[in-house]
Amino acid sequence: MLWVLLVLLVIVLVIAFNTIKIVRQSEVYIIERLGKFHKVADAGLTVIIPFVDHVRSVVSLKQQTMDIPPQGVITQDNVTITIDTVVFYKITDPAKAVYEIQNLKKGIEYLAITTIRDIVGKMDLDATFSSRDAINDRLRVILDEATDQWGCKVDRVEIKDITPPADIRDAMEKQMNAERNKRALILQAEGERQSAITLAEGKKEAAILEAEADKEAKIRRATGEAEAIIKVADAKAQEIHVVYDAMMKANPDDKLVQLKSLEALKEVANGSANKVFIPFEATKALGSLGAISEVVKDKKKD
Repeated sequence: MLWVLLVLLVIVLVIAFNTIKIVRQSEVYIIERLGKFHKVADAGLTVIIPFVDHVRSVVSLKQQTMDIPPQGVITQDNVTITIDTVVFYKITDPAKAVYEIQNLKKGIEYLAITTIRDIVGKMDLDATFSSRDAINDRLRVILDEATDQWGCKVDRVEIKDITPPADIRDAMEKQMNAERNKRALILQAEGERQSAITLAEGKKEAAILEAEADKEAKIRRATGEAEAIIKVADAKAQEIHVVYDAMMKANPDDKLVQLKSLEALKEVANGSANKVFIPFEATKALGSLGAISEVVKDKKKD
């Protein structure tokens, strides 16, 4: 009797195992009933009918990556290069991914290889190296359109490496070295040119400042001399005015007036910055200079 119970327990466990399915997060089960697609079981607890329903496939909904084997590709200028690519994709329709294609990964791989050869074959070597982003984007668009019928979405395609032949690499390295040397020489020449320009501008500014300073010094010197001449002239004029006032108060005679005029004329003529112009009428006073000197001598004797 005990063994019957054990057999019944085993049968119950087997039935329960085949009936109750626990689907993990980010996965779905493709359930078939009597060999025909029945449903897609999402994450959680799923109950199926034993011996009637069958789990055909477990499909992951995570972002998946697939390395495309390095492929030799001939460019438009007949250079054979090796391209290493990786594809990022995600299953959007699990039923299509199972029933629309025999092997989804193989399909994406073959499609990526043929597309890469088609795209790169229309480009030359330099364009291939400088247009990685354009190649990646074009690959992604073509693969995404082609795999849509398989319930798959291609999110990204990245070219990991582009390897040219050894002789091409050597030639490219020499070319890059030549370009670097050229840029270095250009930068050095530009620096020397800028330095020369800066020095010339500095000398020019110094000469201008020196000329301005010399000009300012001359202007100040001339201004000072002019002010000194004006002050001397004012002092002489004041002195003549005082003498004149004193003479007017003393009621002098004509000879004394002529003598004082000659003395004042002498003082004016002794100025370093004066030029004396004697009018014709003054010659009469000069003519009587001898008589005036005799009068002065007589007064000294008395």
